[in-house]
Amino acid sequence: MSLENINRALVSHDLVQDLKWNADLRREFEDDQAAVLDRYDLTPAERQAIEERDFRTLYDLGFHPYLGAQFARILFANNKSGATSAVQMLLASIRGESSPQTPGTGPR
Repeated sequence: MSLENINRALVSHDLVQDLKWNADLRREFEDDQAAVLDRYDLTPAERQAIEERDFRTLYDLGFHPYLGAQFARILFANNKSGATSAVQMLLASIRGESSPQTPGTGPR
């Protein structure tokens, strides 16, 4: 997860930036993640890691750590339950642990 291992060619970087800055795209991503992911030329490994919320694999592929934190907030908190739950989910994924439950989200 060092900065030297960042793969600037990962399309998932573009996805996260687009989600960060486009509220309409975030809403669409919440409603139909697959349709949004279909628009991006993700590698099969990137897409699977995103679908499985597997940040460890994303980092191993060269995902930028800063964008990982931003993506976790989009995926897990979405400004509904706060950044703390997003951080817990991110860390659990990196450690290979089962994700802790976010209040009000039900089983994952």
